[in-house]
Amino acid sequence: MSLHRSDWLEPTRRIFLGGVALCCAPGRAPAQPVAAREAVPVLYPEIGEPFRTVFDKIVEGIDERVSVERMALPAQGDPAPLQAELLRRRPRVVVALGRAGLRVALGLEAVEVVGACIISPVEGDQRAAALLSLSPDPALLLQRLRSLRPAVRRVSVVHSVRHSAWLIRLAQDAARGMGIELRTLEAEDLKTALRHYQDFFAEAGVQDALWLLQDPATVDDATVLPLVLQQSWTRQVTLFSSNLAHVRRGALFGLYPDNLDLGRSLGQTALGLLGRQAGVTRGLQALRNVQAALNTRTASHLGLDLNPLQQRGFALLLPER
Repeated sequence: MSLHRSDWLEPTRRIFLGGVALCCAPGRAPAQPVAAREAVPVLYPEIGEPFRTVFDKIVEGIDERVSVERMALPAQGDPAPLQAELLRRRPRVVVALGRAGLRVALGLEAVEVVGACIISPVEGDQRAAALLSLSPDPALLLQRLRSLRPAVRRVSVVHSVRHSAWLIRLAQDAARGMGIELRTLEAEDLKTALRHYQDFFAEAGVQDALWLLQDPATVDDATVLPLVLQQSWTRQVTLFSSNLAHVRRGALFGLYPDNLDLGRSLGQTALGLLGRQAGVTRGLQALRNVQAALNTRTASHLGLDLNPLQQRGFALLLPER
């Protein structure tokens, strides 16, 4: 499914960052932390509300961990002057938010790039030192499913290799560790995906659940989503999603970005790269800085009677009153 802007616009736990005193020779001033000496450029799209608030909140989180220099990318303008300025400055680390920012940052040489605010990687993205997807970590989704619907033993997911193969590998490992059977159904177009969904509902029982991805080859708002929502409601099948918009329309639950906490993670990664820390997590990562949303109407329809304590585990209860 293509990235819906509503998927990551919801309002967003502060993690304490311990300071370590740096020793120095007698008579010399203590060395400043890396973050105090060197500002990290943060590239983000210059865009109107309500989307600007999302990027502002992410940058705010980054700034809690490392000094930042905001560099807005014009929506319609030429990014070449900004890229030229970065080439002149030669920063050691750049944080890039969104596809446009990532494209500019990856065009720089000898720069460690921390990327975020993309759903799926494309060719060339592996050049980023760290890349945080907006796709929620499957382990977190499956843990939430198990707490809400312990009777579910099998989860089916329709996916395309092009967009979601990396996420499916994570899901398979997570499901195996939880004793959940994960049925992965490949589809490279909506017609094939639709057939998989129809076959799923023809056989689904109380032990089955369906997971919707943010995969444009397998989910769309016009054809697939209406069918899946109607069938899951009629047959009382558990439906959960990586897309908050689906929860608004009737999926039982989903996870969405905690923008401030995402920023903190990006800032911590940038700080680690600046300090050449050995423990920095590199490569493509699923999103773990998340909040949870629950559709209470769907929960009631499925016979789930959640007490107030259980409901407090969700940052967003839908439909909103």
